[in-house]
Amino acid sequence: MHVLAGDIGGTKTLLRIAEVERGAQRVVAEQRFESSAFGGLFAVLSAFVSSIGRDALAGVNAACFGIAGPVQRTAAGQFAKVTNLPWEVDSAALAREFEIPKVRLINDFQAIGYGIEALGPQDLVTLQEGRPEPHGPRAVIGAGTGLGQGILVWQGDHYEALPTEGGHTDFGPTDELQAELWRSLKREFGRVGYERLLSGPGLARIYMFLRDRAPDRESPELAKAMQSGDPAAAVSEAALMQGNSLAAEALGLFVRIYGAQAGNLALTVLATGGVYIAGGIAPKIISKLKDGAFLRAFNDKGRMSALVQAMPVHVIVNPKVGLIGAALAGARM
Repeated sequence: MHVLAGDIGGTKTLLRIAEVERGAQRVVAEQRFESSAFGGLFAVLSAFVSSIGRDALAGVNAACFGIAGPVQRTAAGQFAKVTNLPWEVDSAALAREFEIPKVRLINDFQAIGYGIEALGPQDLVTLQEGRPEPHGPRAVIGAGTGLGQGILVWQGDHYEALPTEGGHTDFGPTDELQAELWRSLKREFGRVGYERLLSGPGLARIYMFLRDRAPDRESPELAKAMQSGDPAAAVSEAALMQGNSLAAEALGLFVRIYGAQAGNLALTVLATGGVYIAGGIAPKIISKLKDGAFLRAFNDKGRMSALVQAMPVHVIVNPKVGLIGAALAGARM
């Protein structure tokens, strides 16, 4: 079966035409696009088709796109708005324009969930072995441009992925410093969800909060790097590669909040099949995730601590897991 698959995010859009058979994929064509350079998915698909040739779509049986935002059903099909882009996506319109028999939209963390079953040991870094239960529920969480979360439940012969918008739930501080951070963001935004902190912009916000508490600790080099490039990347690089103490403190606070929320999700789902950390940030800070702070926050659940300590925790380091999952979901249509 030939499938057009897409991983549609606030930063990047990955598109692939793949031949899918019994879960295995042979890539026919694949390209990456910077999402901000386009006005919508129509424009990206048009650029993709122009590059590979319209004839490449002739054998496509179905298309599936993982969208970083909520997907809604309509009378004609499905509709989605990308959370961190001014993009609106209509499945029926895509089917008509590109002459694809079947088009499905799913949440991007559904796509990641489907992709997990196709991953190998080389695609994962294990933080906690745990004691996985066969076919037990799984949870996936990932910080990147925003914060995504998903749930996986076993359905006969595969895991079915369920979407959530749990990344927008209310932030719950776990110590006085986090409470002070919450108060600072509350004054600025009125409401503080986890995505305000667990995302690229969130890491920059955490750094600026700590900087404002002690302005004399800021490095002029880091301040310049944040202004001229990606602020979150500048903070993480300063923390991990340059020994900047303020950046290290910011990254440490980010990781503790990340671990606590991953543990919250694990308890909510009873993720005895494992917790998977996805998103663009985790692979870049893998050394920090492995130093123990993430797991201490993850497992710090009072009377439920023994329960979460038994749950496996893995970091997904394959950046195309969502694209793989979208192709698998499209092949099941």
